Amino acid sequence: MTAETLSIDTLVVGAGQAGVAMSEHLGKLGVPHLVLERDRIAERWRTGRWDSLVANGPAWHDRFPGLEFEGLDPDAFAGKDQVAEYFEAYARKFNAPIRTGVEVTSVKRRDGHPGFTIETTDGVIEANRVVVATGPFQRPVIPQLAPDDAGLTQLHSADYRNPAQLPEGAVLVVGAGSSGVQIADELQRAGRQVYLSVGAHDRPPRSYRGRDFCWWLGVLGEWDKEVAGPGREHVTIAVSGAYGGQTIDFRKLAHRGITLVGLTRSFANGVVSFEQDLADNIRRGDENLMALLDAADAYVQRNGIDLPEEPDARLVPPDPDCVTQPLRELDLAQAGVKTIIWATGYAVDFNWLQVDTFDAKGKPQHQRGVAKEPGIYFVGLPWLSRRGSSFIWGVWHDAKHIADHIATQRKYLAYHDASQRRQNERLARAATEAEASREKSQVTKANELGVN
Repeated sequence: MTAETLSIDTLVVGAGQAGVAMSEHLGKLGVPHLVLERDRIAERWRTGRWDSLVANGPAWHDRFPGLEFEGLDPDAFAGKDQVAEYFEAYARKFNAPIRTGVEVTSVKRRDGHPGFTIETTDGVIEANRVVVATGPFQRPVIPQLAPDDAGLTQLHSADYRNPAQLPEGAVLVVGAGSSGVQIADELQRAGRQVYLSVGAHDRPPRSYRGRDFCWWLGVLGEWDKEVAGPGREHVTIAVSGAYGGQTIDFRKLAHRGITLVGLTRSFANGVVSFEQDLADNIRRGDENLMALLDAADAYVQRNGIDLPEEPDARLVPPDPDCVTQPLRELDLAQAGVKTIIWATGYAVDFNWLQVDTFDAKGKPQHQRGVAKEPGIYFVGLPWLSRRGSSFIWGVWHDAKHIADHIATQRKYLAYHDASQRRQNERLARAATEAEASREKSQVTKANELGVN
């Protein structure tokens, strides 16, 4: 871009999976647009994840419809770099208009004109519409209860890379969703003593009766649920594609050597206290697993599908000592804990989006991604339109809906523009007729003067 203001119909902010999907659909509908990315395409997959991370869904499922993972078994789980390369290849496939290394610093409604003024690190842009495709993983969250202890290494899961990165000693992992449980598992396999703080969670089977859990959620209509159950909006899912894919079983992890503890409550004088909710959290996770197995069995019977029974999936190991006699507190120094990894999720950051589309708590107000502020759109957020909205394939479908909405709005505006053009044509004809009348009058007057 240059020092001059660039004008574009639609600006897409972010070139991760949401931005790439958005660009594909806008391009198919002929909507002039530009995608800005402050780093590289799918940068969070490259540098915002640990080294061994793989996708939580198999390659046949966690992809866009128009392209398969090259050289990867459909039932395998793509590594983080493979996912990033996939989105780069996808963008090249339709020549997406993406500019990398450009950060959007502010978006403001234009005063007295349609659209928005966008300040970037490479100049000013004016756009009729702005699509926010920055995703849900914008700002790593470490709770305020984190201790102020210079002797402890503390990092968010976004900054964890591998066991060798950490100082020698035991590790406390806080958070038992997919990130926390996979990191704890990796550290224990590397020979570390690990304490894993387990809160409320769902733990679906990795596979059941020969079908991956992604398939089961699809045929059972779970991906298409439009509203989370009461109190279920922020419940984490403990699932893993690591080591070829496995069902997360906290009891098995404990029997292997990980010490499970309840929800982390507080730190004081080098001692961490835990809620006495571990057994309840484990039990509710079991209930979630069994409910899905029951629903799957009912689906098989109802539809007469020939899938092998799998009774072992319902076997529950005995409770380990750390569940029957849970720790109330842990002296970090005595336990040799030198590192705390906070697998405590992310928050969105929309400080740069200075428009009227947020509620009192800063949450975007939208309907299936169409914001309260006309001309602003969101894509890639959890539960944007359904449960699957923040997953790769779900983002693609949400982006299509938003692109259709933008194209429809453009048609309305084109209709009004056409009406204005007809009016202008009438005015032009009137002006032409008036000019012709004046010329005729002048000729007549000249002839009269000549005759005289």
